[in-house]
Amino acid sequence: MTKWAGRTATEIAEAVRQKVVTPREVVADHLAAIAARNGRVGAFRVVRATAALAEADEVGARTDLSRLPLAGVPVAVKDNLPVRGESTRNGSAATPTALAAEDHATVARLRAAGAVVVGLTHVPELCVFGTTDGVHGIARNPWDPSRTAGGSSGGSAAAVAAGLVPLALGNDGMGSLRIPAAHCGLIGLKPGTGRVPSLGGAWFGMSENGPLATTAADARLMFSVLADETEPGAEPADPPRGLRIAVSTRSPIAGVRVGGAYASLARQAARVLVEAGHRVSAAHPPYPLSFGTVILARWTGGTAQDAEGLDPRLLAPRTRRHAAVGRAAGRLGMLRADHRGALNKRLAPFFEEYDVLLTPALARRGPAADAWHERGWLANIAVNTACSPMTPPWNLSGNPALAMPFGSLPTGLPGSVQLVGRPGSEHQLLGLVAQLERSRPWRRTAPATGQGRG
Repeated sequence: MTKWAGRTATEIAEAVRQKVVTPREVVADHLAAIAARNGRVGAFRVVRATAALAEADEVGARTDLSRLPLAGVPVAVKDNLPVRGESTRNGSAATPTALAAEDHATVARLRAAGAVVVGLTHVPELCVFGTTDGVHGIARNPWDPSRTAGGSSGGSAAAVAAGLVPLALGNDGMGSLRIPAAHCGLIGLKPGTGRVPSLGGAWFGMSENGPLATTAADARLMFSVLADETEPGAEPADPPRGLRIAVSTRSPIAGVRVGGAYASLARQAARVLVEAGHRVSAAHPPYPLSFGTVILARWTGGTAQDAEGLDPRLLAPRTRRHAAVGRAAGRLGMLRADHRGALNKRLAPFFEEYDVLLTPALARRGPAADAWHERGWLANIAVNTACSPMTPPWNLSGNPALAMPFGSLPTGLPGSVQLVGRPGSEHQLLGLVAQLERSRPWRRTAPATGQGRG
């Protein structure tokens, strides 16, 4: 019997369109993989086994099957996006248990393209932190289950990296797609502002929905569906050539250091891009000294908004403190200024000179897969800031940004770098991912033992 779990979305969709396999057979194989391996990585809060098989049959019966870009492809959805008929718990005991009446627009677009939602994935409470743990479970890195999968789209990343689904939907308010993608050896794309339906201005407009995938082709395919493009996943006529690329290993947050192994990955990627014909030079974006304070105010302020109306007794202590700090920031007027406009004005000359920015995706090793929600607020802030200072600027600015696998770390875990582009350059960034993928291919999913790349 042909195994479909572990195949790419592009392969699966083509096989379904050609009627080599039925959507039910594909979904059943992935459900078997989830049953066998989810216990090790903790990717899913809800597995929709019965519903997913019924929906797979509906896809198989569609008269437009031959034209569906995601025909029969199993996908996982982050548990802060409404999925019709399921509760949206957002990682909390305080959120309502009512079932969603409608899909979020991004989920609806995936379904319309032929995808089948097999489950909802774990998130930290209210999607606040860069470790995915809480009352509903802990998401672990499939490459090393002793380490966190990252957050807040940690369950989605764990599901893809473990080969339980080829694609997952997440979102990114300060790196919540790129951080777990970096930990788990995946491509995680945060689209630019307005390219994909969002959560209605969540976190002051900093949060965007996007794909987690194992190949450039799959990431392009899913992004195209989410962005409702005419020809989903179509490859550009020519790979990008002669781009002006800046490489920077400097942390945007004053006082936070990027570890040597992580900086080295960016420099190695820069050399590969030079070999591909791009003009690469060292240059640092002019991050303001106040950036750390600004992003902390918006990070906590967004949580304060999300916690409104929830019973504080049911929130974890770290979440309560985070929301309290956000309310204080609001009272002090720290959330009223046009921080996005000010940052983009400051960055404009940099992106006039350079087409793309290349940086490390992380600054240090991910923390242990542990009950961080039971620890103090300051401990969580410290570990999150030290690990992932590179991602937040691009949520505030609205630029598209992605994390992608590159090389490996001394631990044997996947390495990762970040690419940032100008507004509207998502396909250009994905073209660079494809170039790097061809030059330095990576293992797409973790080995069953979770012992690094092996």
